[in-house]
Amino acid sequence: MDLAVIVLLVLLVVLVAIVLLRSVRIIPQARAGIVERLGKYQATLTPGLHFLIPFVDRLLPLIDLREQVQSFPAQSVITEDNLVVGIDTVVYFQVTDPKAATYEIVDYIQAADQLTSATLRNVVGGLNLEAALTSRDKINAELRGVLDSTTGRWGIRVSRVDIKEITPPPSIQDSMEKQMRAERERRAVILTAEGDKQSRILMAEGQRQAAILSAEGEAKAAILRADGEAQAIRKVFDSIHRARPTQKLLAYQYIQTLPKVAEGSANKVWMIPAELGDALRGVGEFLSRPDDDGAGDRRGRSEALDEEVEPMPAAEDEPIVTPEEVRVTEDDLRPNLERTTVDPDAFTVPRAATVDPDAPVVLGGPLPPDGGPAPR
Repeated sequence: MDLAVIVLLVLLVVLVAIVLLRSVRIIPQARAGIVERLGKYQATLTPGLHFLIPFVDRLLPLIDLREQVQSFPAQSVITEDNLVVGIDTVVYFQVTDPKAATYEIVDYIQAADQLTSATLRNVVGGLNLEAALTSRDKINAELRGVLDSTTGRWGIRVSRVDIKEITPPPSIQDSMEKQMRAERERRAVILTAEGDKQSRILMAEGQRQAAILSAEGEAKAAILRADGEAQAIRKVFDSIHRARPTQKLLAYQYIQTLPKVAEGSANKVWMIPAELGDALRGVGEFLSRPDDDGAGDRRGRSEALDEEVEPMPAAEDEPIVTPEEVRVTEDDLRPNLERTTVDPDAFTVPRAATVDPDAPVVLGGPLPPDGGPAPR
């Protein structure tokens, strides 16, 4: 009897525990529970502690209310240009109505997969391969609009649809790679040609600028050299006329210059002075005289020449040219063609055939006539 009472008590305790376990339910956060009483929808349990009637109420599996990510396998889609491509999609959705998600559709995930495939074939079928590869945003927007409008009555909100990958056939991939390679090579050739063109333009511009600057420098240098030479000629011209050289000095310088004229292997023209005929004529007359007279005359002339050319002591004789003291200043080094002390047009060089060698040079005096030599 005692044993039967103990067994009965144990069974009663187990039954009470089972009743308590079935009557107390704790719903976690971001979850929802559907309660059916005697097979009919009773209530939707929110997160927290809830009590059910044992053996009368039944709690269905909890529904996750968080946003979920579902990746669907590749779907074969035929494009407008009759190419079969594989497209992988990802759908982001969230259950907003647990009752509708439970009673309006059997499996909302599978339904979303099938709906995505059908909508994808409809959208991509109207595009060619190139447009499908470059219009992902457009395809995503159309997919999201169709899925959201259809799954709304299922208690599901589709927030985003993305296309992960579009896989064209292998032959098309090879053709695309060749096309891209050719396009890159074309762009590389164009960029190389553009760079070469720009470098040549810059090089030509630099050479042009260098030539212009060089020409300007040479022109300025030539002008400065010409100014300097003109200034030097004017200085020498002024110095010579201030010194008043004699006819003997001019004749001596003339004779010293004659050998320099004939120098050089390229000289083809010989300069013969105008006095050479008179000199040769005098030599002929001298040689045509008798020997005694000629000898005496020659001796007399040689003595006369010796007397004439006999040099005098440098300390007692006056110099042939008495130059004035000329000092060169910084103003003289600057080329100034307008500044001169002698007018070049006012000076006339006397003719060699009409000037007496023994007569002093008078710069301001009149010139002898052109009919013949000046009287000695």
